[in-house]
Amino acid sequence: MSNTSTISKGLLEAVKARRTYYGISKQSTISDDQIINLVQEAVKYSPSAFNSQSARAVVLLGENHDKLWNIVKETLRKMVAADQFASTEQRIDSFKAGYGSVLFFEDTTVIEGLQKQFASYADNFPKWSQQSSGIVQYVVWTLLEEQGLGASLQHYNPLIDEEVKQAWDIPSSWQLIAQMPFGTPTAEPGEKQFQPIDERVKIFK
Repeated sequence: MSNTSTISKGLLEAVKARRTYYGISKQSTISDDQIINLVQEAVKYSPSAFNSQSARAVVLLGENHDKLWNIVKETLRKMVAADQFASTEQRIDSFKAGYGSVLFFEDTTVIEGLQKQFASYADNFPKWSQQSSGIVQYVVWTLLEEQGLGASLQHYNPLIDEEVKQAWDIPSSWQLIAQMPFGTPTAEPGEKQFQPIDERVKIFK
């Protein structure tokens, strides 16, 4: 079997294995340096429209990870009725129970620059930016899965945006897109249901 076939099979298996894990622990299957390198490589090599490289990421470990989810919890506490907050708190605590979090951003300065440079595509650059961010998120998620770490993708932006920027001195031009808590899985996800693939993919040959 060729190296190409082996790599392709490995990639496909990783794609199939990636799932949403809500049960995660403060343990990691790999070192902090390996986690950081994984995120750096994903951001570096993920494609973007016009090679804009507008994706940004922040890796939060240890107390910084806990701080993020405390910010989320206290932000929501001000917005959710007290008698309904218990379930919200439980959900946030499940993310805080993880080992770390990756924050995904897009640099609006890059996007605005492209809009000025290529005016005829101006309306498309924000859409392409979101697509590029989605690719980075997916690559990180799949690579974490491949290393035996469970993750989920959360969206508490824009509610937490300003406090997050203040807490970690994030540039004002960075727009928060998503948050990904991760850790060693403590529970398996439920069986995934699939719609008929022939209703989702049409073939003409």
